[in-house]
Amino acid sequence: MKSTIEKVKGKFQKIIAEHELGNELVEVTIGTLTVKQAIGNPIRQDFPLLEGREVMIEAQFKGSFGQAFTDKPHEFKGSLSDVLSLGLDTNDARAIFDATLNAVMAHLGLVTGVRHCHDEEPEKCAAEIAQYILNKYGKVKVGLVGYQPAILENLVKVFGAENVHCTDLNPKNLGTRKFGAEIWDGRTYTERLITWCDVLLATSSTIVNDTFDGIKKEADAKGKRLIVFGVTGAGVSALLGLERLCFQPH
Repeated sequence: MKSTIEKVKGKFQKIIAEHELGNELVEVTIGTLTVKQAIGNPIRQDFPLLEGREVMIEAQFKGSFGQAFTDKPHEFKGSLSDVLSLGLDTNDARAIFDATLNAVMAHLGLVTGVRHCHDEEPEKCAAEIAQYILNKYGKVKVGLVGYQPAILENLVKVFGAENVHCTDLNPKNLGTRKFGAEIWDGRTYTERLITWCDVLLATSSTIVNDTFDGIKKEADAKGKRLIVFGVTGAGVSALLGLERLCFQPH
């Protein structure tokens, strides 16, 4: 069975061929995106981006931009055909592909929300995410894949700490409580999280770090609603019809 990224690649190839863009150049830059450029000056200082565990890369295509989070940044410059020829079996290659996908889809008007929010906007987005889930699904148990402090805090405010659990891959967070919610090890407790929750909210960075397929397979098998959040998943969500939340993007 094809992976999510391979399914998206096939659809992206058709789009590029349809618009005859294969020989067009795309540039993925890393060093030019400082933390301030990526997220501005947010109120809180505990976002993973500020801690340097992940960085934001940005693809530029014909004046349009697309971003993706990754822990394996890699410079790239070439044609869209070159991007499509990348093997998608490493985090750096998937990040380049994903950022490029977002930039091209934005250029063609097929997706919006491909650049990260700034300053106080992450807080606003987090509050809107929690309210959205409450309005659409009611007072449910929410599982959060990927520690994002503003989102976790707002989920706890709306649903209560007893109704929110979170998994993460950062060793310093594991086994702790944040805002009253337990942080579980994403390497071993994701299945437990999915079994426990009613609604699963997953960072779209899972698409780049190659954990999304396992998460989606488990959520589908257990009949749990899966929602992704963030700019990384913009193009993928549009092409595959995934539910994505990103209320304050640029």
